[in-house]
Amino acid sequence: MKNVLVYTSNTCPYCTLAKNYLDEKGVEYTEKNVQTDSGARQELMAMGHMGVPVLVIDGEEIVGFDKDKIDTLLDK
Repeated sequence: MKNVLVYTSNTCPYCTLAKNYLDEKGVEYTEKNVQTDSGARQELMAMGHMGVPVLVIDGEEIVGFDKDKIDTLLDK
């Protein structure tokens, strides 16, 4: 099973799409909301990102909702 982390915010439509896509595929993930969790926001900024969604799948980062890249990393 893959280790999947999703950085999100409350107002991000692409975050919702990414979470729904993972749910449809039956992928378990941990969500970190940068709007409500200052620690998550600091983590995201330390990674060099200012926007969401950012998905981290087994240590590999995906910026934005990129189905093909998500599928590639989940299938490895």
